[in-house]
Amino acid sequence: MTKKTSNRFLPEVRQRAVRLVLDQGGGHGSQWAAIGSTAGKIGCTVETLRKWARQAERDGGQRAGPTTEERERIKALEREVRELRQANEILRKASAYSATAELDRRQKP
Repeated sequence: MTKKTSNRFLPEVRQRAVRLVLDQGGGHGSQWAAIGSTAGKIGCTVETLRKWARQAERDGGQRAGPTTEERERIKALEREVRELRQANEILRKASAYSATAELDRRQKP
């Protein structure tokens, strides 16, 4: 299954929005209030901005979990494993086919 993502927002807009949230810009009482206020201003959902902020915290070492770089590496490795499994399956089937064809050839007088 492929997850479709949208890059509707420029990286600069994302970074600025996250910076506003993490700095609790505008004197908001909580990070959640800052997320709600900032999300409305840039036109994204509160959940989207919350995810951006959490990932920025992970990237900065302030929150546990994989960094953006680690997540990209994991995706690449998972893709490679998937491709290798497909190649192994093709080779397994080709080998079985060749073995069957060889047996058939040997049985004919």
